[in-house]
Amino acid sequence: MNKILIIGSGSIGERHLRCFQKTGRAIVTGCDANEQLLATIAQTYGVATATDWKLALDRDRFDAAVICTPAHLHVPMAVELLQRGLHVLIEKPLSQSMAGVRELIATHQSSGRQVAVAYTLHAYPILSAVREFLQSGALGPVLHATCTSGQNFPSGRPAHTAHYSKTYYRDRKTGGGAIQDALTHMANWFESVLGPTDSVMCDCAHQALPEVTVEDTVNLSARHGNALVNYTLNQFQAPNEATLQLNTATGSVKVELHNRRWGVLWLGEKDWTWTEVPALDRDAPYLEQANRFLDLIEGQPSRLCSLQAAAQTLRFNLAALASADSGARVHCAQFLV
Repeated sequence: MNKILIIGSGSIGERHLRCFQKTGRAIVTGCDANEQLLATIAQTYGVATATDWKLALDRDRFDAAVICTPAHLHVPMAVELLQRGLHVLIEKPLSQSMAGVRELIATHQSSGRQVAVAYTLHAYPILSAVREFLQSGALGPVLHATCTSGQNFPSGRPAHTAHYSKTYYRDRKTGGGAIQDALTHMANWFESVLGPTDSVMCDCAHQALPEVTVEDTVNLSARHGNALVNYTLNQFQAPNEATLQLNTATGSVKVELHNRRWGVLWLGEKDWTWTEVPALDRDAPYLEQANRFLDLIEGQPSRLCSLQAAAQTLRFNLAALASADSGARVHCAQFLV
């Protein structure tokens, strides 16, 4: 049994804690500075808790840690955890700046430990199947893609956790706003299929979410080599829906995550050929992610987002924010590690 320290017990931290516990392969300890929240975690899940992660590491031995703190804390915490000999799973995004990322990569390379970043779309079976199909080359290279998604962000948070306006979400400096919170997931998945984003042209605005001023709506045009990608996303709409379409010269692939199906339409055909997938419990991708991380630290190949891939998506995030602020197209390469 691996001993896992979950650092941060807010909405996503609690989900990680619950899902690592569900694997039956880990002994989990929750950690948060909020003692009232910790009491709820201890009572609900029957786990040990700590208010200070450094003291917890001094008192006990852990095999790995999951970092679920605001984004600006991710990199320095990961560096120290690696230096202390732990494997690390880092919540997305990797950070909200490139500061310290070079040191983190170097520390990881010399540590002999494993690092992954929790871009959970890697653990969705439907998206893994689509990526495998596209990368088989059956349709040829993707030339154009669209991603339209949205949900009501406040309604997805547990009632006993802090209001979103009191969390990291309220400020871009701590990883808040739709670009760093939601769009980054889609960008990371598209980069896993199409390769790194070269440049972006982004428009965004705060449209509806109360008690915050960060953007909750994004329109973004990106270039991945020869492929053009359009993203549209908001965090206030009533339906929780996401539709992805990737087009080649010989056919198209469509993914309807909310309808749990993906399809292929070859050029000249009239109807989509659909593949249905079973309904998933909301915890299912996080449980799969937890098992994959445990596999990784036990020596099996990684099937999660790597540190290097997350650093590339961080460049996407920063380019999107810079483009939205300047009104100009921004190249991701200007944000060097």
